[in-house]
Amino acid sequence: MEEYLKVGVISSMHGVRGQVKVFPTTDDAGRYRKLKKVFLDTGNGMKELDIEGVKFFKQFVIVKFKDYDSINDIERYKGCPLFVSRDNAVKLNKDEYFIADLIDMRVIDENDAELGRIDDVLRTGANDVYIIKSSDGRELLLPAIKDCILNVDIKARLMKVHVLKGLLD
Repeated sequence: MEEYLKVGVISSMHGVRGQVKVFPTTDDAGRYRKLKKVFLDTGNGMKELDIEGVKFFKQFVIVKFKDYDSINDIERYKGCPLFVSRDNAVKLNKDEYFIADLIDMRVIDENDAELGRIDDVLRTGANDVYIIKSSDGRELLLPAIKDCILNVDIKARLMKVHVLKGLLD
């Protein structure tokens, strides 16, 4: 499991006083109100940043970091992702998982036949869709619904599924 979970990417500067526009990569951008710190991936390691203020503008979160008071202080981090540690991650409900924990998970059917590994997760309006890539390169698009997902074992990195008729055609 990943130690950090991605919550956004610094997309641009906002004004000249060190504020940045962050494109949120979390389901709930409002969670930024409760965040006290994030970890910035500078490309040379993680840098812990304390959050001083948060506002919202269109689809962006405007963030002000403590001790970064001018555009010159923060501009070099444009395009860098922001992460939270697992202990600061949102609490998940039953049968909810972080996408980072699902990627590259082994997938088997109810007869224990190997289907492949989760390559990506498509976010749709109704439900997520798991893209499962087999060892021969074929893709299976499996809806993340109770009829299909029988069991998820995060620690074992294994998902047992029922493939609905017609999905493997």
